[in-house]
Amino acid sequence: MKLIGALLFLSLLLAQCSEPAGKPVPQQRLGRVDSMPNLPQPLDIIDYQQLALRFDSTVFDFNAKGEYWPLVWIDSSRRNYPQNVVGLYTALGDVRQGTNNKGMFHESLATMGAVLGATLVGINKANQQDLDYVGMLKNYFNKDVGWNIMMNNTCPEVAMLGGGYGRDWWYDVYPNLLFYAIYDLYPHAPGFDSIARSIADKFYLADSILKGDYHYSYFDYRSMKPMKNQICAQPDAAAGHAWVLYAAWKKFGDEKYLNGALSALRALQSQPENPNYEVLMPFGAYLAARINAERGEKYDVHKMLGWSFDGTPKCREGWGVLVGRWNGIDISGIVGSTVDHGGYGFLMNTYDAAWPLVPLVRYDQSYATAIGKWMLNAANAARFFYPDHMPADHQSIPQLAAVTKGVIGYEGIARNSTFNQYAYLKGPVAQGDGPKWVPGKNPEVSQFSVYGSAHVGIFGSIIKTSEVPGILQLNLLATDFYHGPAYPSYLYYNPYPETKEISIELEKGKKADLYNTVTGRFIARNIATSTKIKLGPQAAAVIVCVPAGGKKTVEGGKMAVDGVVVDYNYQE
Repeated sequence: MKLIGALLFLSLLLAQCSEPAGKPVPQQRLGRVDSMPNLPQPLDIIDYQQLALRFDSTVFDFNAKGEYWPLVWIDSSRRNYPQNVVGLYTALGDVRQGTNNKGMFHESLATMGAVLGATLVGINKANQQDLDYVGMLKNYFNKDVGWNIMMNNTCPEVAMLGGGYGRDWWYDVYPNLLFYAIYDLYPHAPGFDSIARSIADKFYLADSILKGDYHYSYFDYRSMKPMKNQICAQPDAAAGHAWVLYAAWKKFGDEKYLNGALSALRALQSQPENPNYEVLMPFGAYLAARINAERGEKYDVHKMLGWSFDGTPKCREGWGVLVGRWNGIDISGIVGSTVDHGGYGFLMNTYDAAWPLVPLVRYDQSYATAIGKWMLNAANAARFFYPDHMPADHQSIPQLAAVTKGVIGYEGIARNSTFNQYAYLKGPVAQGDGPKWVPGKNPEVSQFSVYGSAHVGIFGSIIKTSEVPGILQLNLLATDFYHGPAYPSYLYYNPYPETKEISIELEKGKKADLYNTVTGRFIARNIATSTKIKLGPQAAAVIVCVPAGGKKTVEGGKMAVDGVVVDYNYQE
């Protein structure tokens, strides 16, 4: 009997060892990321999930006490839909908002960002405090003026009440990406189907009219005409069109949306120079990787990632990802202008870049090391936007920090302050642009950014720390909206020059096999609760937790387990 048992064990072992494995995927480098430290200093990854939960409970408190609080109010103007909506301040002390201007001026970048971020960390915003914050977002769908897309205000003219400066294309496109993300999380929200269809139809028609030429300041979605004004052209609006149209195709199955997405992505890729303007370019890189993986296309992911990071746009000079160590503080990874006053990064842009760039690795694991290293730097540096985490001598208004209640950060971080009164501060300087566009008796407090802080749930849903400082678990599914069936997938990056071991916790009650898409191999079998894995020096792993003993199949370069794709770039 012992001999039979030994033979059975040996046969199982040989079967496992002889199982065909995939080829390791060589890692592609991004020059901007190569310039970042492997292990940024001082190192401290804050709990972004808890910060997002505290932001929601604090900011959506109608009874909050203190100067400049509460930050929410009821707008009863009933623009576009016959319902009251909740407004959220853009910045602390913003005199344009609250009950001023009849309470009509509030930005969807703030309210939509807050709803999205809260939902990503597990809060049901469709039923909170007996209010439907999700349904209220319909009022940003500008049907009363015939634009029939989601916009940053409840109507274009309302923006002028708050000192608006005219149409700026990304402001008109980005709210629709935010809406579609929220729509994926609340697919049964009343009225969202028709709104989503209208947006997709408008974007499809706009792309058809543009015929590959996106060199305009904005697009008038009412008259369906491309327009130019004092703001420079923004060809990366094509990335926003493409992302929304691909999501619409995934949702509704209408082939015209797929064709529109491919057309817009071709227009983006064909740009002779870096067209990066504000937040949309990383969505183009993500979509290029996803369409390549899902449909076998050959879009240039590397070029679009370079455009996202490098900071070389001709129009908006230097917009990209910052790199640097300023007076002993690593600020690498934050997103903004790489040249303005020596560098000026912004909180919202940093949070929002993670939305497309982290799930990109699901579809193209050759960027696992680069994105893992960038996210470590970004997660470390993002805490410096918050007065609780930035040294007081690097803040413009540390004496006012208490009014943030620990959940509102500065709008930006600059190497040299953009204000003369703070020129004596050594960089990095936590500050904001609020005083430039918020008048009043105390405009300095408007440097604290409510709208940027509202997006913290993006980091909160993606980032989890491990027992080894500096090694993060990044959730690749959290912001991979409209994805097909998928197993839990995580990116890990080891910033150390030696091998490190970390623990992986699994969902209770379900045994799993662990597959690493970077090495093309199963690294653990039949795991019940937790296990430890080793990460090589300054290397990344993309771990997919698949059902234990599932059937593996390979077709068209895709490896699946029980019919669900695990590796989009598999080569035996």
